[in-house]
Amino acid sequence: MAALYTTEALVLAVHNWGEADKMVTLLTRQRGKVRAAAFGCRRPKSPLAAGMQMFSHVEVKLQEGQKVDTVRQCTLLHRYKKLSEDLGAMAYGSFVAELVGEFLPEHAAEQRIFDLLLEVFAAFETRNPRITALAAAWQLLGCFGLQLRLGKCVHCGREISGDAFLHAGEGGVLCSECRVPNARELTGEGRAFLQSLLALDWQHAEGIRVQRENLLMAEQVLLTYLQEMLGKPLRSLEFLRQL
Repeated sequence: MAALYTTEALVLAVHNWGEADKMVTLLTRQRGKVRAAAFGCRRPKSPLAAGMQMFSHVEVKLQEGQKVDTVRQCTLLHRYKKLSEDLGAMAYGSFVAELVGEFLPEHAAEQRIFDLLLEVFAAFETRNPRITALAAAWQLLGCFGLQLRLGKCVHCGREISGDAFLHAGEGGVLCSECRVPNARELTGEGRAFLQSLLALDWQHAEGIRVQRENLLMAEQVLLTYLQEMLGKPLRSLEFLRQL
């Protein structure tokens, strides 16, 4: 008989399946990313219906399967109201959730990522969703070991002060002497903004003020970097473009 296990989880993705079922992607505290079938959860009276929604924080009992696990029980621990009801927060939250789903392999327990995502989902309730998603994405790249180096030249190791050049393929910033073709000019203000996103303390963070050009720069660099690594755009970007 297949083993049962109980774990805390966040719902990262939900897809309708059959007439009344769903396939869900869960980020679990103990077992990392898990794909599972939630049979009958689209029926209004199903005990799984409340928890098997996007962004839900739940405790689930799962039965192990050969390809996917099966949700046997589900207790809703927290529903993030803004992520569930505000279209903008929902779109940016979907971007963060898809990013985790793309880079985290199945069954690789990463409690640091789980705890970070709990803080990020909570931040969407009170903070600017665009900046929340941007800071979350930059910090998650660090958790995946893909963070760009911003403090020192990645070639010569010289401490950077003021303006620099950024090249994602080289792994971060370059000084003027080490500049390579296609490196992007990065102002001191822009670099400081990127560093502030990486250093953001979700529990005690104050609001971030940013000039529009630095916000657009941070987004463009991030999306270019993701495109290079994944070889495709994230599906959630289409949702964001429609806002």
